This record gives sequence, structure tokens and C-alpha cells, in this order.
Amino acid sequence: MGNAVTTQDYPLLALNIGKVQAAMYKGKEAKSGIAKSSVEQAVQLTKLGFEGDEQADLVHHGGPDKAICVYSYDHYPHWEKVLGHRLDYGAFGENFTVERLSERDVRVGDIYRIGSATVQVSQPRQPCWKLAMRWGLDELPLLVTNSGATGFYFRVLETGVVHASDELALLQSHPHGITVAEANRVMHQDRDDAEGIRRLLAVDALSESWTTTLTKRLGRLSG
Repeated sequence: MGNAVTTQDYPLLALNIGKVQAAMYKGKEAKSGIAKSSVEQAVQLTKLGFEGDEQADLVHHGGPDKAICVYSYDHYPHWEKVLGHRLDYGAFGENFTVERLSERDVRVGDIYRIGSATVQVSQPRQPCWKLAMRWGLDELPLLVTNSGATGFYFRVLETGVVHASDELALLQSHPHGITVAEANRVMHQDRDDAEGIRRLLAVDALSESWTTTLTKRLGRLSG
């Protein structure tokens, strides 16, 4: 499945969940589950995410490949300057607020243990307009994407129970070594990098949606 590594532990700063809420955006009512709050109690993790956590748009959010959204608190100081105020844990709609799990280091396909569950990196997070709605800054999704500080998603390999005091323990690092940062580069910056697309598509753990998008793009480039 991959290369075994020396166990590395990354404590959770926060475990965040939220219900779908309605808000006004550009004169229209929109529903979103991006507003999340930190919880202290143990929460059951299923193949589709945490019990009690909701998404309004199940086409673009949630599902097996996007069961858990992860974001590093290391990015928060920059966005606090951009937005002009302090941000609480879960500000980017993430389920796990962490430290030190950089997009430059985390690889698509890496496997972690958290609580009694096992999870795997499936793709980078792609910020959408709901992040703009959350913080009242229309260009925020593009700023996040261009910065590379996107965060990433886990799929759930083994369900279990997770507590806010648990640590993410790296069990296996994927042998292809395609980082979240490199995946972002191929998807968003160097869109005509056919060789980069091929390397990313060779990662069997890549999410279905990214595999479909990049396969179509490679077909156009090859044609």
C-alpha cells in the first residue's frame, strides 16, 4: 500500500463540526455548513464524515473522498491580516484544525491514525464561494487557492471514534510522493503540465473528482 514510516504525531488543535445554516449572499439566501464550532466530546466518524456535521451542497462538498476537511492553524495569522480580525478554530470550515501539517509536506495517499479511525489524504481542498460568504470577501477563495494554503481532505479507511484531544499519527507515506502543494500546482497554476498530470494520476489514492478532471484535461492536451 505504501512505504512504512517512523510514526509522527500531530495533535489536533480543534475538532469542528457544524449544521447547515442559511445566510444572505449577494441578495440571495444561501445555505451552507461552513460555519463550524469546536467540540470537546468524542464524535463518531463514518465513511461520510462526522456524525452531526452537515454540508448543504453534497455535489461539491462531503462524500467519501471529502469526509474530513483539514486546515493548518499556521496559515491563520496571514488570513487574520487579510481580513482584519481574529479567527477562531474552524474559520475555514475545516473539521480538523492542526499545526505543522503543511501542504508542502503532506502527500496525497498518506495514511494517518486518529482516535480509533484510519484516514487517507485524497486531494487538496478547493475553496469555493461559501468561504467568501462566510467572511464577506468575494476574492477570498481565489486568494486562498493562489496562496497554496488550501488545506486538504481525508477519506475514511476505517471508521471509529475521534476526540478533540487525539493526535494524527502518520502510519504510511505514499510512495509516489506527490504533495498537496504539487497537486495544487498541477491543478491550478501549471494547467498544461502534461507530465505533472500523469504523475498525479499515477497516485491511486487521488479522489475520483480530481482523477476525472485531470484525465479530461490530459486528453485535451494530448489531442
